Amino acid sequence: MTRRELRTHIFRILYRAFFYSSEEMEEQITLYLEDPELKIDVQDSEYITSRVKEVMEHIPEIDQTIDEKVEKWKVNRINYVDLSILRLAYFEMKYDDDIPTAVAINEAVEIAKIYGGEESSSFINGVLAKLL
Repeated sequence: MTRRELRTHIFRILYRAFFYSSEEMEEQITLYLEDPELKIDVQDSEYITSRVKEVMEHIPEIDQTIDEKVEKWKVNRINYVDLSILRLAYFEMKYDDDIPTAVAINEAVEIAKIYGGEESSSFINGVLAKLL
């Protein structure tokens, strides 16, 4: 599975966090990864699970950083798709030394083009630039 595919699965699970409690997310991760149509192998499943949990542990800090650095856009005003993408991208920028910042930003923009609204890719690019 490509890194973009992995990121997309991680993003899609992070999006579920808006609709389920933290206690339910373990089950949601399992249900998502066991979907036979997705055909996710064990190694990729373990990576996705690990990364989702890591990002979720840092959500309070990530959201606080967004609130502090982005004028006129508080976390509670950002739509769930864009915020899920921002959380993943910022996590990669700050906590994953194996992923160059430019790659994290580019991947976030590309995912936003697929899943976000008309303005999402520009919005995400601008927010991530302020978070550097």
